Amino acid sequence: MEAQFWHDMWSSGVVGFHQKEMNEFMTEYWGTLNLKGQGKVLVPLCGKSLDMIWLAKQGHEVLGVELNPAALNDFLSENGLKAESVNHTHFVGHRLEGLTLLCGDFFKLTAQDCEAVKAVYDRAAIVALPPEMRQAYVTHLRSILPKGTVYLMVTMTYDQSRMSGPPFSVPEEEVRSLFADFATVERLHQVSFSRKGVPTTEQVFVIKA
Repeated sequence: MEAQFWHDMWSSGVVGFHQKEMNEFMTEYWGTLNLKGQGKVLVPLCGKSLDMIWLAKQGHEVLGVELNPAALNDFLSENGLKAESVNHTHFVGHRLEGLTLLCGDFFKLTAQDCEAVKAVYDRAAIVALPPEMRQAYVTHLRSILPKGTVYLMVTMTYDQSRMSGPPFSVPEEEVRSLFADFATVERLHQVSFSRKGVPTTEQVFVIKA
């Protein structure tokens, strides 16, 4: 999927993947990671997610990475936040108390950027990627994250012949296969509902690398 697709989405204002409230699965299941507000949390493809504010309020340093600059600008303006500029080889961005927001290609993120990361919160990253990019995404995470990093991941499953993504359908067996070589995967929760008339299941996983 080309970067321009996402730039066009943000420019159009059609951002149905953005949630206007904190994600209920995050607030309910974050405690299962047993971090107690300690350690940096990586939020890939973060958009303007309010979940980052919640994570920061728990005591975490949050590192959000987003392709589109308007999304990060909206995050700051809509929440009345002021930030200083970030100087980085591959990114531009913003820094404020508890939050660092980097704008650019997620695949340019390095192990040095992530050396203090203890957890990954993925509600909208893996489901935003088409199948051919998901393995590269997980491989990159493995290469840049410290051993022992834990993940809280939310995915959805549906019949893509009846509804196209993104968000894409990422079934449980694919999640398990993607992480099989270096992590354990536990499904914590699932719920079924109808989305645009198509039966859909959302699932919550904790993944321990």
